[in-house]
Amino acid sequence: MDIIDKIDKNNLTFEESFSAAQYCSQLLSNGSASDNLAVRTIAIHILNSWDRIPTTTYPIWTDIIEAIGFYPYLMKNKQTMPIDSLSDKIRQQAFLSDYLPSTYLHTDQKKLSEYLLSEKNVIASAPTSFGKSLLIEEIVASKRYKNIVIIQPTLALLDETRSKLKKYIASYKIIVRTSQSPSPEKGNLFLLTAERVMEYENFPHIDLLVIDEFYKLSLRRVDNRADILNNAFLKIVGAFNSKFYLLGPNIDGISKGFSEKYNAVFFKSDFSLVDCNVVDLSTTFNPNQSLRTLENQKLVKLYALLDNLKNEQTLIYCSSPSRARRFARNYLNHLRESGETAHIKLPLIEWINKYVNENWSLAQELQFGIAIHDGSLQKHICSSIIKYFNEGKLQYIFCTSTIIEGVNTSAKNVILLDGKKGSNNIDFFDYSNIKGRSGRLMEHYIGTIYNFVPVPEKTSIIIDIPFYEQNKNILSDEILINIKKEDVQEQVLERYENLYKIDSKLMEIIKKNGTNVNGQMNIYYALLRDINTSQYSNIAWSQMPNWNQLIYILGLSEQNIFSFDNRHDIVSAKQLAHYVDTYRKSKNINAIISDIYTKNLSKIKKLTGEQKIAQLDKAIEAGFHIYRHWFQFSVPKAFRVIDNLQRYVCEQNGKKAGSYSYFVQQLETDFIQENMSILTEYGIPINTIHQISRYIPTTLEEDSVLDFIRENKEVIYHNLLQYEIDRLNQAL
Repeated sequence: MDIIDKIDKNNLTFEESFSAAQYCSQLLSNGSASDNLAVRTIAIHILNSWDRIPTTTYPIWTDIIEAIGFYPYLMKNKQTMPIDSLSDKIRQQAFLSDYLPSTYLHTDQKKLSEYLLSEKNVIASAPTSFGKSLLIEEIVASKRYKNIVIIQPTLALLDETRSKLKKYIASYKIIVRTSQSPSPEKGNLFLLTAERVMEYENFPHIDLLVIDEFYKLSLRRVDNRADILNNAFLKIVGAFNSKFYLLGPNIDGISKGFSEKYNAVFFKSDFSLVDCNVVDLSTTFNPNQSLRTLENQKLVKLYALLDNLKNEQTLIYCSSPSRARRFARNYLNHLRESGETAHIKLPLIEWINKYVNENWSLAQELQFGIAIHDGSLQKHICSSIIKYFNEGKLQYIFCTSTIIEGVNTSAKNVILLDGKKGSNNIDFFDYSNIKGRSGRLMEHYIGTIYNFVPVPEKTSIIIDIPFYEQNKNILSDEILINIKKEDVQEQVLERYENLYKIDSKLMEIIKKNGTNVNGQMNIYYALLRDINTSQYSNIAWSQMPNWNQLIYILGLSEQNIFSFDNRHDIVSAKQLAHYVDTYRKSKNINAIISDIYTKNLSKIKKLTGEQKIAQLDKAIEAGFHIYRHWFQFSVPKAFRVIDNLQRYVCEQNGKKAGSYSYFVQQLETDFIQENMSILTEYGIPINTIHQISRYIPTTLEEDSVLDFIRENKEVIYHNLLQYEIDRLNQAL
């Protein structure tokens, strides 16, 4: 669009600015969706160039910006965009939130707000920068609903939501752990993953269910957590007939008939207060050359581009954690070779040096404004990196797909370096979500995405709702058994009835466990086979398992609850048992990192300094990934599932059952005292929790721990690093 090029590149004369405004007025008078979109795009570029247009045309542009409903920007720039006429002031006040002080909504945001506050079921699809999440806070602030469940896909997003909503603690108790009981006196905000919704046993009547990134319900998008999210919806809405708000980006439709069944509004908007420039660099590379040559050419161009963007926040999307870490380390070396010196001091660096390893590349990179972000990093590190980035203290984050759905950032630029997500090609939906991270509402009017790979072909995105659609070719047994019989459709009825031939008590256990039905039945038959043999001692143990018991349980879990097909740094049940045993004895992930590092070094005959650093990075990545994927999720889940099954088998055979709950709880909470485990949900480092636990009475209920810390800061903060104090203050 020539007019946008002129706005972006030049100081506009009065005539040019007036002519552009006149053109926008003509488009608005046409009233078509495409014309309105064109005006919004031009207005965003005008706002971005506000100090380069004649001040005499400010009133004209203010009228246009008001006409297209950009009320948040009118408020932000009220000094140079005053609303003078009474009618305009009245209209502007109509877009002031009734429940969020001094918060103006844009026109489509207001429409969506009205649907939500009228207590309708809503499925919302809108761009990343639309402000869908703000409306969650507005719902809470309105106090329309007493008990609300909010499901988000990552703990990082839940922590961010908790931080935003903690101002409402006078009206709501915030629940982040399954061990917390709801308040009978006031409302309750359950901020949980889908897995924790399924584990929570004491829900009061739930009035509203919110699912963020609801496209993860889809089985066609091959998300390994889709089953549990479908079942979480069925559990809440099925039990309480709750209202719901499903939100996500860039979706064109959902399973036909779903909206009608649930009397829901499907709200789709392309309204955005930011624009994104697209720079295609993919054509500058020859795809027919070797992968190594192609990658080297990309990196040369990447590092030159980052040098030019050094005053702007930039995300660099990579297909895997190992690539993100390698490229970040290489860029650090590039900066050093270019004469750059360390100039950034952050509290996190001191913490890494003390508790991880001062030679870890991340500690060095942070001093140059570089960071990494992936699913292996500890939650508090990820959270701090995003905080520093949003505050402008970091310039570059080399990231993976976790950045798409896991956090909110204020990135000015996104670089799409790789065209894959893990081993799969990214599709247009993934691309749109990555692109949506460039620019940020109320932060950057215009973002830029630099494509180092071709853009995937555009397709219509229709999200299937498996529990409703019941496609026999993709519906899993794990979802099917949670559907009420009266809602089961003919094409899967026979399969449903065959499943329900399982003993009713065993079926309730299988449903509660929420994992592969066939896998659970395999474990059940194995337990039946072994219960009256010498293996009984490996089944019916309590407290802490010995080596043989670890091997037995993890052996049952392999292929039935989890697999090592995707490796995740573990290749066998025996290796996993070794690391679990090491961790429970040392109670420190560094013991595993050291073990991996030593083994890695032993495989290399001639070591250079760079190779040592690379192997240390690799060991830390592997150790953190084992901690996050295996110790915090897969292993506790497996033991919990088998614990429930062995109790049933023992009861059926007149045997004394074991109890794995203590071990599961200890592993999940890093072997800290029970009431302190809530601090892990608030992003407090484990080392810090161990250090301050001596000040916290063991008799204190977990809900009161934060209050106790708040009241005894002077003593508890003694001898803590600044980073640890910062994390605690953020939690409080």
